[in-house]
Amino acid sequence: MRKGLRAVVLACAAIGAGAAHAGDASAGDPAGGIHAGDVLVRLRAISIEPDVKAGGALGTLGVDVNNSIVPELDFTYMIRDQIGVELILATSRHQVTSNIGGLGGVGVLPPTLLLQYHFNHAGRVRPYVGAGLNYTYFYNDKLKAGDTPVSIRRSSFGPALQAGIDVQVAKNLFVNADVKKIWMRTSASADGADLGSLKIDPWVLGVGVGMKF
Repeated sequence: MRKGLRAVVLACAAIGAGAAHAGDASAGDPAGGIHAGDVLVRLRAISIEPDVKAGGALGTLGVDVNNSIVPELDFTYMIRDQIGVELILATSRHQVTSNIGGLGGVGVLPPTLLLQYHFNHAGRVRPYVGAGLNYTYFYNDKLKAGDTPVSIRRSSFGPALQAGIDVQVAKNLFVNADVKKIWMRTSASADGADLGSLKIDPWVLGVGVGMKF
């Protein structure tokens, strides 16, 4: 996770440094920046890197969740020049491992709603931060410990935090780098016996492109 986080931080720095002169030059450019009423649509490639903490029997078994790389689509509506609301949509599939071998795979659908603050909204280089709420739905799970089926709790709610940067490269086109921390958890049972809790809490590291409408 640290290597991936470092890569996104370096990408943010490189994007910002490479376009800083454009941001300075665009201060009075009416085609630059974002404003109230704008809609931003981003398509990113994201690396989902779980930060797993397992309790109970799951902890004893050393249960872990692998990384996944998937596309992500998000929509931001600017309700003020500097304030936007973003809906993030993506789904991923992860393999669950343990000290006794693989336990199977599970699908994760975590729509996330964030309230964002955009710095330098009128410029071409626009850092932002966000905070909000995540709902996670676990689906299509085929988990087994040996020959024993393992059931999991299907959903959870949790907070989410975000930081990133947009760099405008054309009138309505920009590039993006973004990092999010999302808190999600579930619990497991087998044959009616509680196996403990599983905090997944992934870092989500992404780069992509966006359009302003």
